[in-house]
Amino acid sequence: MALIYIDDLKNHIAEEIKISGWLYNKRSSGKVRFLVIRDGTGILQCVMVKGIIQDDVFNLFDTITQETSLHVFGKIKKDDRAPGGFEMELTNIQIIAIAKEYPITPKEHGVEFLMDLRHLWLRSSRQHAILRIRHQIIKAIREFFDNRGFILMDAPIITPAACEGTSTLFETDYFDLGKAYLTQSGQLYGEAGAMAHGKIYVFGPTFRAEKSKTRRHLTEFWMVEPEVAFADLNDNMELAEEFLEHIVTSVLKYRSAELKTLERNISILEKVKKPFPRVSYSEAVEILKKEGIDFEWGNDFGGTDETIISEGFDRPVIVHRYPAKVKAFYMKRDPQNPDLALAMDVLAPEGYGEIIGGSQREDDFDLLVQRIKEHNLPQSAFDWYLDLRRYGSVPHAGFGLGVERTVGWICGLEHVRETIPFPRMIYRLTP
Repeated sequence: MALIYIDDLKNHIAEEIKISGWLYNKRSSGKVRFLVIRDGTGILQCVMVKGIIQDDVFNLFDTITQETSLHVFGKIKKDDRAPGGFEMELTNIQIIAIAKEYPITPKEHGVEFLMDLRHLWLRSSRQHAILRIRHQIIKAIREFFDNRGFILMDAPIITPAACEGTSTLFETDYFDLGKAYLTQSGQLYGEAGAMAHGKIYVFGPTFRAEKSKTRRHLTEFWMVEPEVAFADLNDNMELAEEFLEHIVTSVLKYRSAELKTLERNISILEKVKKPFPRVSYSEAVEILKKEGIDFEWGNDFGGTDETIISEGFDRPVIVHRYPAKVKAFYMKRDPQNPDLALAMDVLAPEGYGEIIGGSQREDDFDLLVQRIKEHNLPQSAFDWYLDLRRYGSVPHAGFGLGVERTVGWICGLEHVRETIPFPRMIYRLTP
């Protein structure tokens, strides 16, 4: 008998089928017993009635434990009252492996306990919903760029120098060549790709060794970084708006059931439509001061600052033209005010903070050399990068979107640790 998946049951009503999965839950009501099965695509309530099903099969109910793997056989019927909207009238059960006493029970558990058992916690309905939404977000990311003629460029994970500053690098010995580092960003290599293909995107893992314990930080996370030749800051902001709108629209369209499982207020997500409000850094500072925050112009915004700034808007807000001294060496200065960088951050509403950071890049060779020196970076490590300015330099811009922060915002999660299958934080390296 062919294997059918739960998410395809609508095409098999009134048919005798086989489902393979694990016992999610069970309950008994006298002569009627219920098994709730999950197969990774959904859950299905299976019903067996004493006297109708064979006694030896009926009695298996007492043997089967939570997370026991099994095959179930029976006829499918539509039932809106049942979990998942379908029900199976059981005719047979085949046990694959009886599970030992499952450590994660329906009662409340502490976060550390659940994180220690992350490999099992992934099976819960909440985590299942989060990671399916993550999948949809990643699918939407690739779809957006692939459908607009962007070329995927795979940047190296092991790099010879810092991209975002030397204080947050994971360092390793690299044979006889000295020190190497886990990448903080694929952006510099993305710029090389943009000079070859016009518009590209880098998509991969990145690593930051900052000792932060906030709810927004991981030491290993995924980032997508588009880079576009002949683009300026305004083009960059427009691309970010269109990009975020596409992602949110895709999740609302294809993952409404998962958002419902998470009890997410989707009315907020439905407002994510371009154009987004745009405020300069200086205007954002004034917002903070009006809210009674003692903030000094020239400092970078912290998480609380970002939350306060975004509270006044019902959709993501773009903050642009930051003080150059708090931004990376490769960001182009504003020709109207050299103290400002042509940088922009997109802050998500509801206190989720920065989910996109980007800029127009410095395309002048001499100015870029000067910036490298000002940041005390080894020029020899960036000689290849300077070649992009030696041989046909053009204005160009790009940004990076953190996948985990985006998942956290769209799902309405309190902490970023639930947004990735196996989170890495300064105090956690397992499982």
